[in-house]
Amino acid sequence: MFWGGMLDRLSGELERYMDLLSARQKLVASNIANVDTPGYRTQDIDFQAEFQNAMGPPRAIAVDGLPVKNDGNNVSLDRESRLLAENDLRFNVASNLMRQQIQAVRSAIKEGQGS
Repeated sequence: MFWGGMLDRLSGELERYMDLLSARQKLVASNIANVDTPGYRTQDIDFQAEFQNAMGPPRAIAVDGLPVKNDGNNVSLDRESRLLAENDLRFNVASNLMRQQIQAVRSAIKEGQGS
C-alpha cells in the first residue's frame, strides 16, 4: 500500500509538472509568434508558485525587466529560444521519469504474478 500511494503521488506530481511545461511551451510559442506585434508584452508562468498551487490551469503573468522596443513590444527571441530548449530538456527528463515509474510498476506486477 505504501508503494502504491507513493507512486500515485509521484505520478501526480510528474503529471502536474508536465502540464506546466506544456503551458509554458504554449506561452513561449505565443511570445515568438507576437515578436513583431506592437505593444505585445511577453508572458510566462511562475513555475514554483504554480507547481505548489496545483489548483486549476496555470496563470500567465507578465515578464518584467525585459527591454521594451519603440513599438512597446518586449519579446526577446534569445530568451524565448532559451526557454524552448530548457522546456524541451525538462519535458524529456519528466517523460523518462514517468516511463521508469511505469516500468517499475509493470515489473512489480509481473513479479507478483509469478509468486
